[in-house]
Amino acid sequence: MFSGTAAISIRGLTKRYGRLVAVDHLDLEVPRGEVFGFLGLNGAGKTTTIRILLDLLRPCSGNAAVFGHDCQSDGLKARSSVGYLPGEMGVYSDLTGEELLVFVERMGGGTVSRKYRNNLTGRFELSDRDLSRKLREYSTGMKRKLGLIQAFQSDPLLLILDEPTEGLDPLMQEAFYELLAEVRHRGCTVFMSSHVLPEVERVCDRIAVLRKGEVVLLSSVEDARKLASRRVRIAFRQDVAVPASLPQGYEMIEAKPRAWIVRVTGQLGSLPSFLVSLPVADLAVEEARLEDVLVKYYRDGAE
Repeated sequence: MFSGTAAISIRGLTKRYGRLVAVDHLDLEVPRGEVFGFLGLNGAGKTTTIRILLDLLRPCSGNAAVFGHDCQSDGLKARSSVGYLPGEMGVYSDLTGEELLVFVERMGGGTVSRKYRNNLTGRFELSDRDLSRKLREYSTGMKRKLGLIQAFQSDPLLLILDEPTEGLDPLMQEAFYELLAEVRHRGCTVFMSSHVLPEVERVCDRIAVLRKGEVVLLSSVEDARKLASRRVRIAFRQDVAVPASLPQGYEMIEAKPRAWIVRVTGQLGSLPSFLVSLPVADLAVEEARLEDVLVKYYRDGAE
């Protein structure tokens, strides 16, 4: 049984295609109101998981629920709360943009505010003329903008977004981020998959890193950054000898008479005290990047 308190609840979810295990006993819970990043390389199981949440695929075992409604046995009720943006818009090419928006509205069974829809089309710069055109005439960027509009137009409780800014120019990306902040303020939960890691760092509260169908990291974005190694660039006023060793947790990447590059994971710790007796002219610490965390967990797996 699902408590109904979480936006998404996944328990022991497994999906196999013959010998290939796409999702392997996945457990995951996303609270209401959270912006959650679902990360992993291609083939990690992200799209399979999303399709199970939408009842587009059936799992081999385990369960998934949206707001307490089982995605398989109570799929219509579960999907009624969801706005979905697929990674690829497999749209009906003979429909116009307007016809697609109406079609999605009717499929959802609810009523869309025309005022809100017009607000969305204005934000994403799709004119009435654009909406009257056949979808086969749309560029990749126009299809992505239309996809965002159809996902947001019903003001859903849960947004499932697969690569939401792919194909958007920087101005439209900013329009998306502003809209995301607004719906989050209204209590919407967002479950998004993205390869744009700076985007994930900007908008997400927590992330899950998926590897071979399993979660190898579940963390807040802030805590995940602490797992990444950073480079410290140190410049000296005069030549210094290369030390025989560094404090534990540090690795010398490059050593020149007047410049070192040191790799450190976590806090700087004892490095400042180690350097205090040296003629340091400048010290620069690179920001930890989520990309480095993803690489670490794909290279080494969960520790």
